Amino acid sequence: MARRPLPRILSSGTTSLTRGRDIARTAADSATDVLHPLLTIGRGLRILASAGRRKWSETPKDKRGPALFLGAACVLVVALVPYGPLLALITLMAAAAWRGRDRTPVKTGPSDAETERLGSLYEALVPYFSIPEDPSPLFAHGGDWDKAFSGYEFDEAGRVTRLHIRYPAYFTDGEAASRARIEALLHAKSGRGREYLFDWDEEGNQLDLSVLAALPTGIAAQLFVTSPGEAVLGFTDAGSVQRTLPVLEGDEPRDVPPVIWRTGPRSTEPHLLAVGQPGSGTSTLLRSIALQALRHGGDVLIVEGGASGEYSCLSGRSGVLAVECGLAGALSTLEWAAQETERRLIATHRAREAGRPSPDDTRRPLWILLDRPSVLAHLATAEGAPDPLAQLQVPLRHGRAAHVTVVVAEQFDHLELLNDTVWQHTRARIVLGPATIQQIADVLGLPPHTTPPAQVPPGRGYARLGSGPVHRLQVPATPDPYDDGAHPAFRQAVLELLPERRADGTLGKALQGQAVTTSELP
Repeated sequence: MARRPLPRILSSGTTSLTRGRDIARTAADSATDVLHPLLTIGRGLRILASAGRRKWSETPKDKRGPALFLGAACVLVVALVPYGPLLALITLMAAAAWRGRDRTPVKTGPSDAETERLGSLYEALVPYFSIPEDPSPLFAHGGDWDKAFSGYEFDEAGRVTRLHIRYPAYFTDGEAASRARIEALLHAKSGRGREYLFDWDEEGNQLDLSVLAALPTGIAAQLFVTSPGEAVLGFTDAGSVQRTLPVLEGDEPRDVPPVIWRTGPRSTEPHLLAVGQPGSGTSTLLRSIALQALRHGGDVLIVEGGASGEYSCLSGRSGVLAVECGLAGALSTLEWAAQETERRLIATHRAREAGRPSPDDTRRPLWILLDRPSVLAHLATAEGAPDPLAQLQVPLRHGRAAHVTVVVAEQFDHLELLNDTVWQHTRARIVLGPATIQQIADVLGLPPHTTPPAQVPPGRGYARLGSGPVHRLQVPATPDPYDDGAHPAFRQAVLELLPERRADGTLGKALQGQAVTTSELP
């Protein structure tokens, strides 16, 4: 049987209804936009009325009479004041509009993606923070992460930036290996490429994980506000030290926390050892120390084993006694430094026996900077010459009393060529460039509390002064001013700090006139 066609009114009804709904929705949106101020004021009046009723109900009955009298008096005063009712109405409308404004809802919990990430971190920590004998484990598969994570923060990308973890008391947090496993796991699960700080509270069984901001790399060498005997090794995090220095980062002044190394007779760490990979910034560190030593009136001896000309800008400058790159010159210079240390000790001892102050020439700081001395040691072995590092025994052992400071910069691959005297007396240590946690711990004596990233800028590393804590470090940008590949502003900053060139022949007189022979020793 053939199907009858639908009546026209029914076949076109759907289109008409859809068009009608669109028109109604558009009209409602337009009315809402037009009436939005009135809706806001109405909502505010309702809120104010509710607050007034709540306040009236909370008022004791014996105080309601005086309150009514005070309110009536205020209304009478407003009514008698010129334009009083109009001003009162405007004030009421403004207060209602303020109280009735739209407020952005406050986020009270993690989103679905953040909840999933926290759950993943919780499940990953279960094998490390649980044992079968625990009757009510804090960490269990399928458990509630809210009990273990009491605080958390995320960045815009949804990655963890801060996490507060509670762990069981039986976890062996006193063992470095156990802590290292947890730190490696959290580093992998929270996102690589960032540097995390782990703050362990062994007494409270709590661990704080936080993402550290990058240290400033735009601070060039400049005149730092320091005292004689203080050297700025670099800059660190604000919470690591209790001091700040005013510096210029580009043209912007700011205060940054420095890592200050104190030298001289009262220093507990009179000598420094810096270790890094090629291009990590050890030469930059030595140039920065040399410029600061020259600024405070010290004498500087530089021995460069790599013979790359990194310190040619200091050659012939006032206060720079020598810049040696060859084996013969290095041996003679270090021999003179050892004899000069002995001469200072003898002169100081005789002055004290006579009841006089030490001579001025014995109190003038002498800085011995060695960059890659292992190369010279290898050449000395090949040529059958004495080891240059053997000449450092006297300055390293007695340099503090004689105002002599030794700074040694070496690469990881040649650390075994450094003798025991260097390791024993260089208690201020720096590691620059990319390095594993084990390499850092071998040099500094302690592992850092952060996860070292794989890619770091030159001059970035860690520092530890004696038995103190391990600090993150960023060395001031102090490039070779003759290097065309360096930043022009940084090169100009170094050129402005270089002292004036001295007259010819001063170096030979300085090395020959102050040296003593071993026959003059008592």
